[in-house]
Amino acid sequence: MSNEKEQGKAFDFRLFKRVFAFTKPYRSIFWLVAFVAIFLAAFAVFTPILVRQIINTALPESDLDLLSVLVLVMGGVLLGQVICQLTFNYFANLLGESVIKDLRVKLFRKMMGFKMTYFDNSSIGVLVTRAVADMQRIGEIFSQGFFVIVSDLLKMLAGAFVMIYINWKLALIVFAILPIILVATRLFQQAMKVAFIEVRAQVSNLNSFVQERIAGMKIVQLFNREEIEKEKFRAINEKHQNAWLKTVWYNSIFFPIAEISYSIGIGLVVYFGVIQNIDDQMLNDTGSIFAFFFLMDLLFRPLRQIADKFNTLQMGMVAANRVFKIIDTESHIDDAGSLVKDKVKGNIQFKDVRFGYLENEEVLHGISFDVKAGETVAIVGATGAGKSTIINLLNRFYEINSGNIFIDGADIRDYKLHSLRSHIAVVLQDVFLFADTIASNISLQEKSVDMKVIEAAAKEIGVHEFIMRLPGGFEYNVKERGTMLSSGQRQLIAFLRAYVSNPSILVLDEATSSVDTYSEQLIQQATAKITEGRTSIIIAHRLATIKKADTILVMEAGKIVESGSHKELLKQKGYYSALYEAQFMSEEVA
Repeated sequence: MSNEKEQGKAFDFRLFKRVFAFTKPYRSIFWLVAFVAIFLAAFAVFTPILVRQIINTALPESDLDLLSVLVLVMGGVLLGQVICQLTFNYFANLLGESVIKDLRVKLFRKMMGFKMTYFDNSSIGVLVTRAVADMQRIGEIFSQGFFVIVSDLLKMLAGAFVMIYINWKLALIVFAILPIILVATRLFQQAMKVAFIEVRAQVSNLNSFVQERIAGMKIVQLFNREEIEKEKFRAINEKHQNAWLKTVWYNSIFFPIAEISYSIGIGLVVYFGVIQNIDDQMLNDTGSIFAFFFLMDLLFRPLRQIADKFNTLQMGMVAANRVFKIIDTESHIDDAGSLVKDKVKGNIQFKDVRFGYLENEEVLHGISFDVKAGETVAIVGATGAGKSTIINLLNRFYEINSGNIFIDGADIRDYKLHSLRSHIAVVLQDVFLFADTIASNISLQEKSVDMKVIEAAAKEIGVHEFIMRLPGGFEYNVKERGTMLSSGQRQLIAFLRAYVSNPSILVLDEATSSVDTYSEQLIQQATAKITEGRTSIIIAHRLATIKKADTILVMEAGKIVESGSHKELLKQKGYYSALYEAQFMSEEVA
């Protein structure tokens, strides 16, 4: 409840100060915009002063020379206003875009360092909203919010002083209306802050829903869920619409109040200034009446705009609050290690490792095993036994609860993360490819991996011919997630990507699962080549692919229940033997 109250505050100066800290590298632009805002206020009050002079002096006396001078001066004022307004708009937007460029980089770097647990529990659609849409809202704090508000406040202040100078009695009558619109503005700001929090929440929900359904469109169509998903989308979209309509409703109430207040002000100026002749000289001072009309517009119009711009400012602040929540999230792997090695032999040791993705729900129960440099170790077991978890822990995607993992005798926590992961290459069952060329997906923009290296590696592991049969060869764009390739072809690209990184430790996680016979033959050939002379860990359901492994670890319910070579495990007539016989018989029947 306290959090809701905090979010409902009209303005959060701590958050505002934090956003403005990002303007430090652009102080020159900041002060330029600030000075131009002052000039805009000065130019704004010159026009009514010149109109007053024209009506009261130049026209009654038919002084054409004075009239010409005043008209020229007014033209200069208008030109100055145009130049200042152009400068103001351009540099305010430049400042906003510069700030969000830096902030977006900071956010992306932060997300790049998060533990896998964070992404397991976060919506991709929401994170995309934070990095894209919310960033634009933050940019509007500068381009359409803060500086515009400051400029308008300066215009109002300057206009008020000129009113007092011309006729303080008439000025006080006009000022008497201001409390009405100020109270309305305050209530409007508070209501809009709450409304915008709801708007941003619904935008995130909408983005998340659309992103997930588009990514999973095959499942939606396969199970005939189109109508169900349409109804879900209609409900979410309606909530999104209602959130925006609430802001429209508040605007619909406030702006008519502002317009009525302005109209009342004009009426009072005419009534007291002309009809009641509040000052004996007012009837002969037509220029002052006209000047008041201009000055009132200068007073009330910015006040109406300030409320609108404050909406923009608040939306930016709500967006900033959401972005900073991610930046402030402490969910990163501790990179306190100092050990950096250009090369490792590949000796691996797990010593009484315990781990759980959720607190008090252990997945691995005291796992211990050794892998000597250059050996091939296979891990088998039922789904959920903890096979892939071992790989995640080796790469330090997650932190272990207790125990130790060593590479070449050094605890992996003593390595710098970059150094540790540079020695390990992983080929996953579900290969992820970027919407780019095959060459880019292999090199991952690593400068040392040029086309000569890629082509030579492709020939070595036997996939060059397959790639060259594709349109454009290595320059073939695989589109988003590699949808232009079959699962087997994606696996082959992943093998080549792993091979060119020249790792000391290679991990194949279900790499031959769900591929056609031809692709499996190529994968078997590639596997033999890339595991040569390297420490290799192979996770597989298909036991026929791991017969040649030096050691096979059999896992069940987070524990290693058997270990040994293929022949040794068959002789034990235990879990592995039963699993192998069941799989062999099923393949025979097929």
